[in-house]
Amino acid sequence: MGKGGSLSDGVIKKIILSYTYVAIWIFLSFTVIVYNKYILDRKMYNWPFPVSLTMIHMSFCSLLAFLLIKVFKFVEPVQISREVYLSSVVPIGALYSLSLWLSNSAYIYLSVSFIQMLKALMPVAVYSVGVVLKKDPFKSDTMANMVSISVGVAIAAYGEAKFDSWGVTLQLGAVAFEATRLVLIQILLTSKGINFNPITSLYYVAPCCLVFLSIPWILVEYPTLKETSSFHIDFFIFGTNSLCAFALNLAVFLLVGKTSALTMNVAGVVKDWLLIAFSWSVIKDTVTAINLCGYGLAFLGVAYYNHAKLQALKASEAQKKAAQDDEEAGRLLEDREGDGIGRKNDNQS
Repeated sequence: MGKGGSLSDGVIKKIILSYTYVAIWIFLSFTVIVYNKYILDRKMYNWPFPVSLTMIHMSFCSLLAFLLIKVFKFVEPVQISREVYLSSVVPIGALYSLSLWLSNSAYIYLSVSFIQMLKALMPVAVYSVGVVLKKDPFKSDTMANMVSISVGVAIAAYGEAKFDSWGVTLQLGAVAFEATRLVLIQILLTSKGINFNPITSLYYVAPCCLVFLSIPWILVEYPTLKETSSFHIDFFIFGTNSLCAFALNLAVFLLVGKTSALTMNVAGVVKDWLLIAFSWSVIKDTVTAINLCGYGLAFLGVAYYNHAKLQALKASEAQKKAAQDDEEAGRLLEDREGDGIGRKNDNQS
């Protein structure tokens, strides 16, 4: 088929690979969420110890990250000083531990479908924290979009059949801590030229999370675990659950590295709808018409937010390209003028 045919084959291969990465990420993210719900829910596996579950994940991820970086040399480590670790990584680790603890705790009280609806507030939280910390400028049109997302989530909450105020508080707290963590990563690490992939991130952050989580674990969960048979760990259940959690981090690495962070955001919307459908059809959670209407409004707001980010990214890239073209044209003009002056001097002599 010639060059045209080979190019077409290459494009098709790239598209297939991109969709494969998206499918893998959706599957693993879906699996981890449902698996965590199964373990923590009192009506299912009935092991309601979210701090312990998070600590098991962090221990497993720390060990595998260490092996991949230090033993198998699969990923190059990012060299950071002790000062940077204490001033930047430790605060991020503290926020991450709080986010994971609260989000896992919410599964005890809320349905999977309702939790996904509440997670639609993440762009609102990230933008709000960014404005407060002066990372993002305040824009009235963006804030209006954030308000529309919030109204949609509020409607979904109003229509929730099994509303639990404590569970909602836990999930909103998790969203707030996660949003703050994401903004601080940009302020404390990215601004200093430090970029972690998911493996190096786990290598540095997971042990830190483990230390922070040990405090509530000792005070809250250890006394209860010590008195019950639940203290005996089911290695198959928790081993496979932890492996899925670690595989999800690898999938993030593949998806963002081979496509883009925006692709992951769009795929996340698809995953949320799949989880809502699964929660309603398989787990038999109640999903009301008001739930869907509210989440539909929030979904439109999130979709518009992602579209606006894409347009801003394209505009930024176009400006950079125009600046590079202008710089190149200026150099060419200087070279021509230099050549002209040189010829003029030669003619005069």
